[in-house]
Formats: sequence, C-alpha cells, structure tokens
Amino acid sequence: MRPFIHVNCAMSADGKIAGPDRKQMRISSDEDIARVRELRKGYDSILVGVGTVISDDPHLTVKGLSYDDNPIRIVIDPDGRTPDDALVLDERAPTVMVTSSSCEREWDAEEIVRAGDPLDLNIMLEALGEMGIDSVLVEGGGETIAGFFSADLVDKYTVFVGPWVIGDRTSPTPADGGRPIMRKMSLESTEVLGDGVLLTFTL
Repeated sequence: MRPFIHVNCAMSADGKIAGPDRKQMRISSDEDIARVRELRKGYDSILVGVGTVISDDPHLTVKGLSYDDNPIRIVIDPDGRTPDDALVLDERAPTVMVTSSSCEREWDAEEIVRAGDPLDLNIMLEALGEMGIDSVLVEGGGETIAGFFSADLVDKYTVFVGPWVIGDRTSPTPADGGRPIMRKMSLESTEVLGDGVLLTFTL
C-alpha cells in the first residue's frame, strides 16, 4: 500500500499561491497557521519540491518538537539543485531527498531515493512505504502538487482561500503544471478561519 497523500496549501481569492516573483507571501490567517501546525503533527512526513526550497528555504518542521518527533522532510529534486546549506537539510528533523535515477548528487541526508528517469512518483512512494512512511503531507509548490494530481495520487486536498487578490498571469497556482489535469473532487466541508475559508475535498 502506498502512503496516504494529503495536499495542503493556501491561495488568494483569485487562485494564486504567490506573486509573479514566486516568493512566499503570507496568505493564511493566524487561525489557519495554527491549523497547519497541528496538521503537521499528525503526518509521518512533509513533502515539497525543490522550487519551494530554492525560493522560500523552509525548515519544514514543527516548532517545539525534537528531531525524532518531527515529521520526516521529503524534497523532490530531480536534478539535484538543493543547496548544501538549505534549511531543510539542518539537524532539526530527518530528511529524504528524492532525485531522478540519472542524478548523482549527494547530500548529508537521512536517505537519498533515486526514483526513475524521468522521476516517477509511484517509485518514490513505494520507497517511502518501505521506509515505514504511511502518510505524506504535500505542501507545494504548484508544479509538485500538479504532479500528484496528474498521477491520480491525491487522497485529500485542503486549501485555505485568503482575502488577497494577487493577479498577474505568471503568478503560480496550486496546480501549476504544464498540462491539463481535469480531476473532479468531492467537497467535504467548509470552515471559516479568520479572514478566509478552508475548503476540504476528497477524490
């Protein structure tokens, strides 16, 4: 059995997750930030793509948790672009780097998974399952999320819609891949969180 995949993100009222410079901006309310903090505690791992690492340099940890208690951090980086000094490689939590099979880059990480050429998410998930990882919280970016939707691997999708209008056709969206996806979801619930609303879907 592959791990359970939960995609979680925040977007503006016009469907953008960042501005045209692709730098992270605060869209979530205080209430949604608290929700995400608790959400992370319930998952075995937190996953992002290399674009998020390069643009935002996140820790991907839960404040106050130890190395052993934090979720495992997973970075999808087909071509080995993650810098050695990226915060996702620090000592706060274990990290799994996922590359294409042709990438020979090494990092000081818990595991390095070579997942096919081109990189195949199913191969990655099989390897994660063998590590004992039963659940993955996917937090971005848009191309990574699009990859999971395209491969029909998303079990749950939560998106906080904030009160911003960002605009610009080059601003990234939650599913920012280069081709149509066309997946229909079922709306499970809505919840007002501060100045925005949380939408929960299942597929």
